[in-house]
Amino acid sequence: MNSGGDCPGLNAVLRGAVRAALKLGWEVVGFRDGFEGMLPPGRFIMLDRHKTAGIMPLGGTILGTTNKGHFVAKIGVEGEKAVIPPEIIEEARGVLKGLRIEGLIIIGGDGSLTTAQQLHEAGIPTVGVPKSIDNDLAATATTFGFDSAVACVADALDRLHTTATSHKRVMVAEVMGRHAGWIALHGGLAGGADIILLPEIPFEYEKVAAAVRKRIEEGCVSTMIVVAEGAMPKDGKLSARATATGEHRLGGIGEHVAEEVGARTGQEARVCVLGHLQRGGPPTTLDRILGTRFGIHAVEMVAAGKYGQMVSYQNYLVTEVPIAEAVNQLRLVVPDCQMVRAARAVEVEFGD
Repeated sequence: MNSGGDCPGLNAVLRGAVRAALKLGWEVVGFRDGFEGMLPPGRFIMLDRHKTAGIMPLGGTILGTTNKGHFVAKIGVEGEKAVIPPEIIEEARGVLKGLRIEGLIIIGGDGSLTTAQQLHEAGIPTVGVPKSIDNDLAATATTFGFDSAVACVADALDRLHTTATSHKRVMVAEVMGRHAGWIALHGGLAGGADIILLPEIPFEYEKVAAAVRKRIEEGCVSTMIVVAEGAMPKDGKLSARATATGEHRLGGIGEHVAEEVGARTGQEARVCVLGHLQRGGPPTTLDRILGTRFGIHAVEMVAAGKYGQMVSYQNYLVTEVPIAEAVNQLRLVVPDCQMVRAARAVEVEFGD
């Protein structure tokens, strides 16, 4: 199953896992719409070579997914941990027993893996596969979906550069990433951004404006700013919007940056929120390969009885780590890391 937000590469994982399992003579059950598919009477399909043929280049997931429902283990902007009710776990256990499930492969991010850990502690044999465009899981060097999201950002900046230059504007591109700035940093560097604002490096509006004014003095007719949705000014707070359910979701910092820069520089500033464009579309070749390798290794872990562990990518090798080590430990951008230094070397400003 897959749970949480969708991302490019999910179908590659499903295809890799199904083919590896079929080679062992196993039957594979795919639960629909995440963990909710495990509740009585159970929503699932039997997965085989025919069902997974041709799905690797497709975005999204053929199983469907959700980040709501009875199994949500992380809530709110800050990701507070929630305990899944024992009766819900028992209902799921009954469905799994009825289907003779011997191993459950759960593809998801930090929240979904927190749920996987709770199921493991309840005695349900689980294996985790890390999925996140945010690339913020500490126990793996990278996650599938991240490279595709970065490619989307770089493509968007390529397009925004031309319109910004034509109209002599400041363009602000707000990107995803939650509390981690990996998408903004990699996408901004690949797309030739002039200013990159990260959650890990609190910025000052006046310093951002000063960087824009300096570019104008140097004869630059436009400025490209990339801001991560979790970025915030010094002594400021996260920008979030309340939803109909009462949940607060990150977003809106791009508008604030555009307003402040426009007011402080006199330049026309426009904002473009990339949003779910970063989650959609076909995966890059890297994510197709990584997703396939993750799916295959997950099956190998089930065969070896390595439950309560998660697939991990380290030093170009696919291995595994305990799920408990993967959750609740975000991998954030280190402010003086080599990537940040490289960006500064090509005159990218960070507003600090």
